[in-house]
This record gives sequence, structure tokens and C-alpha cells, in this order.
Amino acid sequence: MAAFRNDFSRQLFSGNVKKVYLDFDKVYENTPAVEAYRLGKYLKEHAPFVGLGNLHPIMKQLRLIKKPCEIEAMKKAETITKAGIEAMMKASKPGMYEYQYKAEFDYALAQRGVLSPGFPSIISSGKNNFKIHYYDYRGQAQDGDMILNDVGAVWDYEINDVSRAFPCNGRFNDRQKLLYECIYNTSEYMFSTLKPGVPLLDVDKIIRKYTFEQLKEAGVCKNFEDIGTYMWHGGAHHVGFDVHDVVEGSGLAVPGVVFCVDIGVYHEEWGIGFRLEDNCLITEDGCENLSRAIPRQIDEIEAFMGRR
Repeated sequence: MAAFRNDFSRQLFSGNVKKVYLDFDKVYENTPAVEAYRLGKYLKEHAPFVGLGNLHPIMKQLRLIKKPCEIEAMKKAETITKAGIEAMMKASKPGMYEYQYKAEFDYALAQRGVLSPGFPSIISSGKNNFKIHYYDYRGQAQDGDMILNDVGAVWDYEINDVSRAFPCNGRFNDRQKLLYECIYNTSEYMFSTLKPGVPLLDVDKIIRKYTFEQLKEAGVCKNFEDIGTYMWHGGAHHVGFDVHDVVEGSGLAVPGVVFCVDIGVYHEEWGIGFRLEDNCLITEDGCENLSRAIPRQIDEIEAFMGRR
């Protein structure tokens, strides 16, 4: 630290430094101190002749559009996430504990050189699926329970964020099929319509409206005003260097933008809750589902789990 401070001071007083940019990612300076504010305070006191700039909005702009190398890293991370999710599916059986599912996922990642996931894994079973951000891992899957996982690997600092749901016994019952088909149909619709120019703030609205139509047709939800009974969280967020990446742009989808299409349905009366989440890359003429190769159709999941 002393060596850094001496070298930093030498640069400051060389006369060549006019402005220092720091990542002021808090709104107010009286929020809990972070390194940027400590250093900013030091500069104000000891080098008032040097200007201070906020790096945060510049970083947000740079993180919006992924470079080809970033997209390749995200695709690599997707293949590792796929291995982890498939490991959980293959091992799944009634009586397994959530920490055993987590162990399968973590082991698959470690075998591929990823020693920790991109963010804390959400892996739950049965009624624990109704806890949107759940990290206890102590529940035990009962025969017929759905397993929910919201997970992602990281490669070269790029993270992906994928959710899959599957019955612990490998076979969907009729109600699980009904609800899963609703969110699967919404996901397919979204990936068929997302393209450059779509307002990103509208993505969540479109997801909720289309999912409502699916639930209405299935006889689950009669009025759009009641959709909040079954949909508890937003349907889209950026992903990249962070699982909820902080970006800034025009607000329109443009080529190179990557965000999650996250559709969740929670039916407390039936005891069924899960979500389907994929990573969407906006291309020149449409979009690409980066996580499509991870089993996501009912027949595909059941066949992979060996129950068909």
C-alpha cells in the first residue's frame, strides 16, 4: 500500500495528470464508504488541483454491447452450465437433498476448470421453489416435486444466467405440464420476436401479457389484473460481467446486447413453482438463444432423464 501511495503521489504531482476517473457507483457520498470514495476524499484533500470524474456511466456504456470475444466467452460458459444442469438431471431421484443437486452442479463445473459458479446458485425443491432467492440447500425432494435451479458458470469473467426446472422423478404430471407449457410457449414467442429496435423496457411487459394469455387459455388465470398472483418477478435483465449487469444505452435492443428472458410461474394452491430462463443475444436481424442447447422442452427433459 505504501509503495502504491508513493507512486500514485509521484504521478499526481508530475503535472501530467489533469483528471482522475473513479468508479463512483453510489448515488450519495454518505453511503457506506467504498474504495473510490476513500480515494476521492484523499485527492480532494491532498491534490485539489486534479479533477475528479465518474467512471461508472462510461463503464455502463462499454458493458452494453458485447465484443465478439465476450460473446465467445459467454458461449463457452453456456456449455459448462449445460454440463452442470445435465448432471443434476441425470442424478435426480426422489429423496435427494438440494445440497446433493448443488454438489452435482459444482462438480461438473470444477471438472471443466470453473472452481466456483458465476453467482450463488439457487437450487430448490417443492415448496422451497416459492422462495425466489433461496440459498439454504437443506430441503429434500419428495416424489413428484419440481426441482428449480437458477445457475450459471463464468468463463473469462463473462457470466451466464440460466434457469431450468424438472420433476425429481423425471416425469411431469398433468398440472406441471400445463404450467410448464405456458412458460415454454412464452419463451418461444419471445425468441421469435426479439430483434434490434425493440424497447428493452417493453420485454417484461410483453412476457407478462403473453404468459397471461397462456394461463387464461389453460384456465388458470381469468383476468390480467390477477397475473401478479402467478408471476412474482421481472422477466428480463442484462447479463455479462455481472449476473445482473449494469449497462446504459438508448433503451433499444441493438446487435451485441445480451440479456436474460426469464419467465416464472408460481401456483401456490397447486404447490408448483418454477421458471425458464435463457440468455438472448440480439443479432443483426433477430436474436439467438445462447442457452437453447440445455434441455428445455418437456419431451426433451424426460428423454434426457431416461424416463420416457
